[in-house]
Amino acid sequence: MLRRLELLLVAGVLLLAAFSTGLAFLFYLVYLGLLAVGGSYVLTRLGLTDLEAGYAVDRLHAHVGEELRTTYTLRNTSRIPKPWLEVHNPTDLPVAVPGRAMSLGPASERAWVARIPLTRRGTYRIEPLQIRTGDPFGFFEAGATVGHAVALVVYPRVEALPRWRLPAANIEGSHSAPERTLQTTPLATTVRPYAPGDSFNRIHWKTTARFGEIQVKEFDLEQTADAWIFLDLDRPVQAGVGDESTVEVAVRAAASIAGRAVGENRAVGLTATGHRTVVLPADRGPRQHQKIMQLLAAVEGDGETSLVEALLTGLPRLRRGMTAVVITPSVDRSWVRLLAALRGRGVACLVVALDAASYARAAGAGEADPATAELASQERRALHHALAEYDLPSYTVRAGDRLGAVLAS
Repeated sequence: MLRRLELLLVAGVLLLAAFSTGLAFLFYLVYLGLLAVGGSYVLTRLGLTDLEAGYAVDRLHAHVGEELRTTYTLRNTSRIPKPWLEVHNPTDLPVAVPGRAMSLGPASERAWVARIPLTRRGTYRIEPLQIRTGDPFGFFEAGATVGHAVALVVYPRVEALPRWRLPAANIEGSHSAPERTLQTTPLATTVRPYAPGDSFNRIHWKTTARFGEIQVKEFDLEQTADAWIFLDLDRPVQAGVGDESTVEVAVRAAASIAGRAVGENRAVGLTATGHRTVVLPADRGPRQHQKIMQLLAAVEGDGETSLVEALLTGLPRLRRGMTAVVITPSVDRSWVRLLAALRGRGVACLVVALDAASYARAAGAGEADPATAELASQERRALHHALAEYDLPSYTVRAGDRLGAVLAS
């Protein structure tokens, strides 16, 4: 707007001077200016006519560490060249989608692929394609919007846990039993002769044809147990910055353990104590895995609920045969007794303890003085002794550790 006002002011002064003095040179400048401004306006107006454009992303869901591929296509269907075009996608991704400035000849087409590394989990938005053109002097500008906005969900990184398994629960279905169940399950273990009262849908016809008498199938219960993950996101106990923080490592641990449990056909539930406590009921299958990943993509370490409160609230949801997995950087020992009490109810427990002090040192925010460092060290040792006293299995993850290696140790 300011540039146009300056242009009008200069044109007015030049026109007034030309008519006031009658000099031919000034009239020449007026005609030249009219030609330049008129040509620039026509060039800008024709800059987006007969232009076809589009873009497509290769996925709407991805994990941290992967690349998002965006394919762009621009096609000029007219005989007039497009000397200057600027193409870009506004987005709130941590890494901007790279734009391009280019020219298109008559009846020509350009296509390219932009690769965007995904470095942070979360829900992001890629705005519609913005195309801008103008004249060489910068007098006029024209723009157009193409396509629709795209929502992209970036899940946390899932680390492989090749040598780790959740502890087996001592319940029916956790191991093969000598007595067969009357229920129909996916585990058909043996056959026996038909007895009065057996359902016809349990007849095994191939074995019946081989033996010459009716044989029916016997089933065993599924050898799986449920898991419930408690993710501690209480703000005061968090430490570290960015990818090397207790929040991000805890989220990665929850995603990796949940993925491994779902792969073992376990039902997995999740309690996350973020800005608000979110409870995802236990279920199994790919749909449940997607729900867990979407929840973990959005959580932050801004909770106001302590781990003790979360465990007390979640106790009624833990039934016999479940495995409670607690992921926390807290050194408060009050929640250890709650986990120990669960063993009497037939609930197995597992603790993934994050060493918050090591993450604070890695971020350059070490303890204030030796006394504070010694106190923090004593609290960590006291927590480990309390876990060992109640025979609760635990894994300690420090800054720089590989989660898969720690859980396999």
